[in-house]
Amino acid sequence: MTNTEKLNTLLQKNNGFLKTSDVAAVGISRTSLSDFVCRNELERVAHGLYMSQDSWADGLFVIQTRYPQAVFSHDTALYLLGFAEREPVTFSLTMKSGTGSSRLAKQGVKVYKIKEELFGEGIIETLSPSGHTVRTYNAERTICDLFRSRRNIEVQDLQAAVKTYIRMKNKNIPLLLRYAKAFSVEKHIRQYLEVLL
Repeated sequence: MTNTEKLNTLLQKNNGFLKTSDVAAVGISRTSLSDFVCRNELERVAHGLYMSQDSWADGLFVIQTRYPQAVFSHDTALYLLGFAEREPVTFSLTMKSGTGSSRLAKQGVKVYKIKEELFGEGIIETLSPSGHTVRTYNAERTICDLFRSRRNIEVQDLQAAVKTYIRMKNKNIPLLLRYAKAFSVEKHIRQYLEVLL
């Protein structure tokens, strides 16, 4: 298989996106990649990420590629989990405390910070609407995040998220309560659950 064939395969496999790290992993030089990008008129959408002209733009995937340690959270997690029908106007993500995020804030991304020992709780991988793998938090963790940020969230949005969660077939109330305790929102979540269950 030639380098061009390998690159075309990667491009198809990744729904029209090409990551420099994927190219290096299959042993193709940067020079060959650069030639391929020029010949095929790929657009550079982020450092180390190129997109073909016939692909749908995927802001979630671009952010995830540029900030691989970030995890989509809050209203963006609700959207990715199927709790919300519309894509949020601005994306929300969570990063470890002490991580630089000024560039993201300048791009209009809402950045939440959390201490390292709680950061990894509930991380899952899911597909963006364009079919790319991104990291988000599971439903239980997302509910806890919403309660932690309840001063910045409309009450009806919080209620709608909890009601949707309660209707889920695969909800995990013990896990929700374990997270609620770890994130110091157990009292508030229990009050909601007592009313809704």
